[in-house]
Amino acid sequence: TKALKAKGQQLKGTQQLRKRKIRTTPRFKRPETYRPPRAPKYARRSLPRRNALDAFKIMQYPLTTESSMKKIEEQNTLVFIVDKRASKPLIKDAVKKLYDIQASKVNTLIRPDGLKKAYVKLSAEHDALDVANKIGII
Repeated sequence: TKALKAKGQQLKGTQQLRKRKIRTTPRFKRPETYRPPRAPKYARRSLPRRNALDAFKIMQYPLTTESSMKKIEEQNTLVFIVDKRASKPLIKDAVKKLYDIQASKVNTLIRPDGLKKAYVKLSAEHDALDVANKIGII
């Protein structure tokens, strides 16, 4: 009956304690919410940006100093002046694209005059002297 049901609820109690999450840090972070992927109504620029550093822009010119000639002959290494913003992987790819040679290692430094110099060590199957002749350094 209704009376018995009410009596039971009165004894047991209708309010239950809510379990609270135990906080272990004083810092509160807002939850990460859903961010929908961008779907622009129109293009913000008419043409996509051109790559500022292509292979021709990266490799500026080979160095023909005595010390660079010595490197070509003795250490199988070519020396180039490259764009200051070029990274070692970019230089490696540019050498592969322009001269069809595989570089095993690239070392760079920025000269006191502000230009970047790259020492491109060629892999064993390529001879720096032959490549230098082909390029026109020697």
